[in-house]
Amino acid sequence: MILLQSHSRFLLQTLLNRVQNLEKAVELDYHWVEFDDVRYHILVSMKNPNALLLSVSLPIPPPEAVFMGGLPFGAIEAIKAAYGVAVQILDPPRDGFNLTLKLNLGKLPPDEEHRYALLVKIASVREVVLGAPLRVVLKHLSSRTVIPGIDGLLAIVHRSKESFFLDPQPDKVTVVFPMRFKDSVDIAFATSFLQEFVEARRTAGLNNAPSCLWSPTPPLELKEAPAEALSANAGFVSFVILPRHVEGKKLDRTVWNLSTFHAYVSYHVKCSEGFMHTRMRRRVESMIQALDRAKPGVEGRKKSPNSRSFKRLSLKEV
Repeated sequence: MILLQSHSRFLLQTLLNRVQNLEKAVELDYHWVEFDDVRYHILVSMKNPNALLLSVSLPIPPPEAVFMGGLPFGAIEAIKAAYGVAVQILDPPRDGFNLTLKLNLGKLPPDEEHRYALLVKIASVREVVLGAPLRVVLKHLSSRTVIPGIDGLLAIVHRSKESFFLDPQPDKVTVVFPMRFKDSVDIAFATSFLQEFVEARRTAGLNNAPSCLWSPTPPLELKEAPAEALSANAGFVSFVILPRHVEGKKLDRTVWNLSTFHAYVSYHVKCSEGFMHTRMRRRVESMIQALDRAKPGVEGRKKSPNSRSFKRLSLKEV
């Protein structure tokens, strides 16, 4: 199985190209969209070539998700902790975006390795912003505490008008994903994939992985969730995260894998569909070739060079 990268490859390549050509005053104006409806915009002007504006538009949050100033709670603190003085948060952001960052290319670390690491982190702005609430909850889990003021379920947006839920407790955090798909074929593939996913967790080599459950009906952890948030046509997936799953460097990996779990499933569903379509096309082509070989010849068989023919002569011709 393939795990998605936390950084935007196009954004990282654009930043690297700009840093490597700072002596050239160029104008950039790039728009693009990545999975789960996250939009980006990069703007560089000729007047100030060392300043790069990066704007990000997040998925539309559902009513149950907690947003503060257009961003998930904890996002501002996460941005400041991740980027330091190299990045400035513009308030208000550009029209149509939730966040606009001003990157001063002249303040990047002089060391090449540290500079590249910072650019990769900037290219991972999606993880930093959308994963901020989850990171706060899991940091408290590592110290076996719960966020003050958070009582009960916590909804975190991960797709447009869709969220997944956290049930934080001092010794564990239960993460529940309502799985929704639009196409009936995707629903069938996703249901089968998730059931196999849960079975794979029970193998001996994955004993240290978070426990995973799938259910066609909402689990008990969602008894306080609003009814409109419980419409899931591919069931519900639950993960139980323990303190050992967020120790040290495991925290970043856990935050990213949970934040993009639905995209991970969608990716493998589409790969499965593509594989089956390829198999079916190959099967049809082989059947057509077999039918072509079975067709009777339109023209008579060609005579071999050694074959002889006879013509009956009449008495007059003799």
